[in-house]
Amino acid sequence: MIKKIVSLSVVAATLFLGVVAQKRQVMLDKVVAVVGGSSILHSDVVRTANDLTQRRREAGYTSDRDAFAEALEALLLQKLLYNQALIDSVEVNTGDLSGRVESQISRLIEDAGSITALEKRQNMQIYHIREVLRRRLEEQSYSSTMQNEVTSKVTITPGEVERYYKRLDKDSLPIIAKQYVYAQITKFPKSMVAAKQRTKERLLEMRERIVTGKTKFSTMARMYSVDGSALNGGEMEPTALAGFVQPFADALRELKPGQVSEVVETEFGFHIIQLIDSRGELYHCRHILLRPIYTVDEMIEPLKELDSIADLIRKDSITFEAAAAKFSDDAHSKQNGGIVTNHDLLEHYNAFDAKLTATKFLEEDFGMGRGKSIEDYNALRKLQVGEISPAFQSQDLVGNNLSKIVKLVEIIPAHPASLKDDYLRLEAMALSDKQSRVFDEWVNKKIEAMYIHVEPEYRNLDFMNKNWIKK
Repeated sequence: MIKKIVSLSVVAATLFLGVVAQKRQVMLDKVVAVVGGSSILHSDVVRTANDLTQRRREAGYTSDRDAFAEALEALLLQKLLYNQALIDSVEVNTGDLSGRVESQISRLIEDAGSITALEKRQNMQIYHIREVLRRRLEEQSYSSTMQNEVTSKVTITPGEVERYYKRLDKDSLPIIAKQYVYAQITKFPKSMVAAKQRTKERLLEMRERIVTGKTKFSTMARMYSVDGSALNGGEMEPTALAGFVQPFADALRELKPGQVSEVVETEFGFHIIQLIDSRGELYHCRHILLRPIYTVDEMIEPLKELDSIADLIRKDSITFEAAAAKFSDDAHSKQNGGIVTNHDLLEHYNAFDAKLTATKFLEEDFGMGRGKSIEDYNALRKLQVGEISPAFQSQDLVGNNLSKIVKLVEIIPAHPASLKDDYLRLEAMALSDKQSRVFDEWVNKKIEAMYIHVEPEYRNLDFMNKNWIKK
């Protein structure tokens, strides 16, 4: 819903609770290090190390580094970022903090079996558990925002990309995995108008129940909204109007606290919105999102139409390119012979730039919110170059149901990266490398300027950055 800016992950910070309440355990715990005004307890490091080990095990990954040393260094970095964020008065959006805390609490209670069992496991009351978790999540938000403040300002030029490429050992150049170039023809259900009307009527019924006091907005959101915010009763982070898509922002601007909007249509579907409050330029609201739902017959109809179009193409009655221009509902590809690009993804994140256009997709680019559906990949991997798939159902980037056929245009085998064929991927690698170097230099300066103390018995651990131990 909100146009999000992607930031680098700060550290693999644990969400487990690290404060004990019983006097005996406090006596057993001790401070391992101090960064600025923040201390790191031995229990914090142990829990972080255990979490790192568990996640590596789940991912099938092993490391030569000692988990305790890696965990302590991760926490040192997090504390440094957090303290510097406070020094710099970095603004952090913590509007969804309560929802995140409750989500974590719910998972902990489910894992323990009950609130009583969780309190016994953590040796503290539920209100104390909630407060500790809130502080942890808030600190992580500050740390992540601080790192993004540093790295987001880093840019790179074509000359730097070329120099980065020339520095790489030619015998160990990055290998670009197999890539797919493909074309598509898409069709939305013809009954979209009727389905949209049904959706509007459902939302109007919900609105009526809310404004007449028969039910709470948050309850309806949890029950029916298809947006990720449903878990938090439809509540979203306080955000400036520019952070919402236009129709949503326009409706939000007209609301007073507590008011519920009429039905609003955006590219994501249909919404009703309730303004919670506004402070300055930030609007705090909740919403319910619904998308049109189709009957089985309504979904089958475009599949039949596309299969008929595919048959015409296979019989050479029409070319795929002409069929895409004539029949496809996809505005991005129909005028380009049906060739699929990343334009939809770039526009979704308000980052469109013609030079960033990509028509080659790795297997990892399909599914998991990476822009191209897993259904596309499942169809493509069964095709030979030049073949056309049977019609299949899928969704666009924002979750709208559609049907499509795809044509495999080219398979580019795995190969060492080259400036000519893989510039965009090399540019991303070069930018990441530069961001890492700039960030490391920034960290070292802050280490020098900030008070950092590591207890003597932990100073010989295998830290990647040796500057943590001051002479």
